[in-house]
Amino acid sequence: MPSKENSLNKSPGMLLGHGVDVVDIDDFSRILKMPLREFLDRHFTQNEIESVGTSTNSTERFAGRFATKEAVLKALRVGWGDGIAFTDVEVGTTMSGAPTIILHRKLKALEIERCISTWLVSTSHTGHVAVASVIALS
Repeated sequence: MPSKENSLNKSPGMLLGHGVDVVDIDDFSRILKMPLREFLDRHFTQNEIESVGTSTNSTERFAGRFATKEAVLKALRVGWGDGIAFTDVEVGTTMSGAPTIILHRKLKALEIERCISTWLVSTSHTGHVAVASVIALS
């Protein structure tokens, strides 16, 4: 039986794309002052909205998810528009609490076409900034 240490050193696949994004929390909080429900529905899935909830750090958590969505598009080398919506990238959470990526519509088709099998996601936020790094692997 392979040791846990050996399995950590095993390469999970070929790197197909990498994206990084940073969101200024103060700027993002001003955007959230728009008609909130309209903004949330346009940029986040119902699962994401329910996951963040109304916690005291919900602005930071939404900013982190927003940065993750932007980083996914950078990793895929595509932009918003042309049939791609913010809700086509959904940021979920695994049982361990780690962020995960779920793609919909055109982006799901692109994920399949490019043989992306794994997303490595890292996010972090402070009271001032949210950052996300996303790597697409085959």
